[in-house]
Amino acid sequence: MEKKLKVAALRNGTVIDHIPSDKLFKVVSILHLETSKNQITLANNLDSAKIGSKGLVKISDRALEEDETNKIALIAPNAKINIIREYEVVEKRPLVLPDEIREIAHCGNPNCITNHQPVTTRFFVIKEEGSMRLKCKYCEREMKFEEVKLK
Repeated sequence: MEKKLKVAALRNGTVIDHIPSDKLFKVVSILHLETSKNQITLANNLDSAKIGSKGLVKISDRALEEDETNKIALIAPNAKINIIREYEVVEKRPLVLPDEIREIAHCGNPNCITNHQPVTTRFFVIKEEGSMRLKCKYCEREMKFEEVKLK
């Protein structure tokens, strides 16, 4: 059986693979790809043996920053990031959610100081079997993953 590429190869840049199909456009949004000048390839609802249906993003001539990787880890923790140079994968970056995240989410507590003062948001990541929560460093409110609003 002949294997065919469904998406053209990338010469240099970043590939984000194994994004759950329902999260693809959230990844596009948090990386602000809609305003990017880089060539971008999006694919969605591709067959995946691991997750059934997946999305894929290819960004030409760009490597992701750590804060961008952290945001992706929040919404697609099992995604894979590959750095490509001259059509070869030169680096595979695992998405690892840090124990603490800063500046990438809003606190859901309307009374939290971070919603009224110019204070950097900081959350502790609480990982449990099958779920994840964020706990605000300042007001100690815990938010389920589904409640998290990214900046």
